[in-house]
Amino acid sequence: MGFMAQGGTLTYRDLLEFPDDGKRREIIDGELFVSAAPYLRHQRLVGRLFMSFASHLEAHGGGAVYFAPADVVLSDINVVEPDLLFVADDQRDIETEANIQGVPALVVEVVSNPRMDRIRKRDLYARFGVPEYWIVDPDADRIEVYRHDAAGYPKPQISEPGEMLTYERLPGLSIDLAALFA
Repeated sequence: MGFMAQGGTLTYRDLLEFPDDGKRREIIDGELFVSAAPYLRHQRLVGRLFMSFASHLEAHGGGAVYFAPADVVLSDINVVEPDLLFVADDQRDIETEANIQGVPALVVEVVSNPRMDRIRKRDLYARFGVPEYWIVDPDADRIEVYRHDAAGYPKPQISEPGEMLTYERLPGLSIDLAALFA
């Protein structure tokens, strides 16, 4: 699935050379991954999550929320475009005009490629110490919440319709999963 540059490793500079053709391009350990536009249900879920965060942040503050396409530059050879990401107030220095330079407080992926989201990206986010990673599963109607500890990501907390999902960094934020997946 990935593409390696002639003679080795792609960098963020290489990524910027690609045409703006609407495809999502990410580099993990110097390898290029390209994905087509996601399904409409995927986009609805991202939109609903974004609206939940945005309305909470507008009322209470606490940081900034972004949705793809927005580059997160973890290193020169690790550049991803999470479906949704949250940057807390105390880390706003990682925001630049062009991208996020560093580790966001929260990264959310709505599963479109299970191998990419559940293995490659989860391992990458664990390695870079992303404090919290949510995998939204549109087929199973559930969210897997991974919270980083000293060793990486232990087993996730599973949340399903009928439950409210909260986020420790934003007290008062509560996402009704029945409404999210409706």
